[in-house]
Amino acid sequence: MLPYNKTLIIIPTFNEIENIENMINSVFGLYPDVSVLVIEDGSPDGTADVVKKYQEKHSNLHMIQRSGKLGLGTAYITGFKWALEKDFEHVFEMDCDFSHDPTQIPNLLEAAQTHDLVIGSRYLDGIRIINWPFHRLLLSYMASIYTRFVTGIPVQDTTGGFKCFSRKALSSLKLDEIIANGYIFQLELNYKVWTLGLPIKEVPIIFYERRDGESKMAGGIVWEAFFAVLKLRFLKMIGKLI
Repeated sequence: MLPYNKTLIIIPTFNEIENIENMINSVFGLYPDVSVLVIEDGSPDGTADVVKKYQEKHSNLHMIQRSGKLGLGTAYITGFKWALEKDFEHVFEMDCDFSHDPTQIPNLLEAAQTHDLVIGSRYLDGIRIINWPFHRLLLSYMASIYTRFVTGIPVQDTTGGFKCFSRKALSSLKLDEIIANGYIFQLELNYKVWTLGLPIKEVPIIFYERRDGESKMAGGIVWEAFFAVLKLRFLKMIGKLI
């Protein structure tokens, strides 16, 4: 039996009024013993009010409200620190927009029983992305190839955001020294866990384009990723990555 009662799912939100209620119902409908932590970045659309309503029903639904849109990386760092203060053994990253399918949580959690980082991979055993435009798919796929070439990390999906960390992995990372805050944040965590020599496993998932709401993808992500990969590799070469 999987340890759902020792598992926390962190979900960052900003203007997710069209998704948050369905996501809460989906997760707790499938896994009533799991805990969920919403990192709410001051959404003006009332996302926080929905979470507060459901907190009256679910004692294992938690929320940290922040003053504004402070970035994906800082949201997860806030959640990681909160998880480490509690008694959680497994900590998930998951989007609120259903691009990460809640029904796939058991596959990652099962692999997490023997690995310190489990990545829900969009590119393991083929490309598993639904409804992305070709240019975005090509950009993401080529970015992973570039990252593997520069860093040597043996991971097919280097920037995927559906993943599960062990308590050991999060405790081993210097969370206050994370460089990236945008989408390249995912690569940095993967690279540092791998550099620490902790076991990593990719589990194939199907990634769906968001159902409702607007994408938070920023236009400068390409250049951010290009230079961040080089910086991470350089820091590892001079012994200052971890």
